[in-house]
Amino acid sequence: MSRNHHPRIPPQSRSRRPLRPGRGQGAGPGLPVQGPALFTPPALVVDAGQVQVSGLCATTITVVGYPREVGPGWMEPLLAYPGRLDVALHIDPTPPAVAALRLRRQLGRLESGRRADAAAGRLADPELDAAAQDAGELARQVARGEARLFRVGLYLTVYADSRDQLAEEAARVTALAHSLLLTVRRARYRTIQGWVSTLPLGLDLLRIRRAFDTDALAAGIPFTTPDLPLPDPQRPGAAPVVYGTNLHSAGLVAHDRWAQPNYNSVTTGASGTGKSFLMKLDVLRSLYQGVEVAIVDPEDEYARLAAAVGGTRLALGAPGVHLNPLDLPAHSRHDPDLLTRRALFCHTLIATLLGDPTGDGGGGLGAGGWAALDAAILTAYRQAGITGDPATWTRPAPLLADVTAALTAAEDPAGPALAARLAPFVTGSHAGLFAHPTTTQPTGHLVVYSLRALPDELKAAGTLLTLDAIWRTVADPAQRRRRLVVVDEGWLLMAHPAGAKFLFRLAKAARKHWAGLAVVTQDSADLLGSDLGRAVIANSATQILLRQDPSVIDDLRRVYKLTDGEATQLLTAGPGDALLLTGTGQRTALHALASPAEHALITTDPVDTTTAPGDTGPLDPAWPQETDSASAGLGRAPHRQAARRPVDDDADPF
Repeated sequence: MSRNHHPRIPPQSRSRRPLRPGRGQGAGPGLPVQGPALFTPPALVVDAGQVQVSGLCATTITVVGYPREVGPGWMEPLLAYPGRLDVALHIDPTPPAVAALRLRRQLGRLESGRRADAAAGRLADPELDAAAQDAGELARQVARGEARLFRVGLYLTVYADSRDQLAEEAARVTALAHSLLLTVRRARYRTIQGWVSTLPLGLDLLRIRRAFDTDALAAGIPFTTPDLPLPDPQRPGAAPVVYGTNLHSAGLVAHDRWAQPNYNSVTTGASGTGKSFLMKLDVLRSLYQGVEVAIVDPEDEYARLAAAVGGTRLALGAPGVHLNPLDLPAHSRHDPDLLTRRALFCHTLIATLLGDPTGDGGGGLGAGGWAALDAAILTAYRQAGITGDPATWTRPAPLLADVTAALTAAEDPAGPALAARLAPFVTGSHAGLFAHPTTTQPTGHLVVYSLRALPDELKAAGTLLTLDAIWRTVADPAQRRRRLVVVDEGWLLMAHPAGAKFLFRLAKAARKHWAGLAVVTQDSADLLGSDLGRAVIANSATQILLRQDPSVIDDLRRVYKLTDGEATQLLTAGPGDALLLTGTGQRTALHALASPAEHALITTDPVDTTTAPGDTGPLDPAWPQETDSASAGLGRAPHRQAARRPVDDDADPF
């Protein structure tokens, strides 16, 4: 901010001075009022400690001292003050040559003081040593061009309706400034200059300046993210998503998973913490960026979202909806091992259906059962006319019933026993999903696979089938584009080793197909309690932790290397509060924030989704009701922050 010239202000006195429109400086009779005269009130009452402006009493408080170190967003409490408080920040850059000269002089004064104390036999002054160290470090940064110096003036004008109220408001603002370790003084006998300096005129009539470096000044701007830099929206392939507000600076938290080492994410939290809410917010805002999204939805929570954005919803378990696990994907028919890969997938699916505790042939089926199953799958393909010749792969694929028939006709006694165990899924009560060829291939920018209609016995298998169908689309080289695959309630798959292996393979291979896997689960123990679960976490560059159960906090502390403050925050976090960790080692605490229109689409709170008699829609969508973005950061545990250091403490070196 450049230095401004201003007219001289008449001496202050306790008098009433009527100022009529059109009679200000530079305005003649009949001419419109321009410039500062637009802000001229009809009357002023000037006193030694306050000024009365059009019936309002005002006093200006100047900041004359700062702490040695300041944290990110340190001015935000002043800007968020609930009363009427005008905050003016005047910035005057110091030329690098002048800054270097002044720093050299300051270093000389500090060093001479230290040597004088040493020569006199006095003990070293810790404050003097710290000031010399800070000045030396800043001088090196200025010399290398890593920082600049600024002359900064910070003024606060408080307004009230009466003198008594003004004294109370000024005391509150002073206490708030002291809590920020700021030293403040009332602008006595300069009340007009103080009031004018806080008007939007760019005039600093007080000229009470302090020296700041770049980091300390930037940290004071509240619209910042302390630990997470804003992503570059111009980067090729960028798709940044705004998650909400920062719990420590009230700035916005925006994250771009497509700029991370991989595109996968893991979101964990106890029930009712808002993990699905945050994931749906991520999905909705990713759609704005042109990302195609496929969702495995166990509880049918994404139905309203899909309907609102024109997405496709496929309800597995509903009448007429079928998925054939033996289908040969058309885009993979160039792979000479395609038939073998489909047979192995059928092994994984059947292991999940039968609840095999290992899925590797050493569990509930035994080695003989798995050998019989492998032979039956290949027999079913041969009977359908499908062999190792790729020319036969366009023929209709066999069904699970054909595999069961081959098992029944097998000479190995394990075959009929295995066929009997598969009977409920072929001819029994659970046969609806596998009884016929695949009925639909949903496409579009948003595809939701709803598993709510499936019985509990088929939830894990339905999730596995859905992931396989999604993978056929993701791995199609002819349709390569950014895709996000969301697995809600991932504990359903992690509870089965065969499903966990498939999820791990998907996490490993998704990046090469320009896809990201987003796992959402409420049971952190399922991820941390197995090698495959920890491997999924290790292959996820984006990790979001919401409120956690105390029984798993020690494991989370070890896996995510949480500080004591972060662990405490996760134990006491409110709905929508989360800790975001990125693959580049950055982390920040945030509060999920949705607009009323977004909230109406993604909330599952019964208070919002239930309509009262006579109502025409859901209740006021102000999620969550018990918290808001302004108060979300109050009372939270301390979070690891990078401190920013002003040039000086209470003594201005210039």
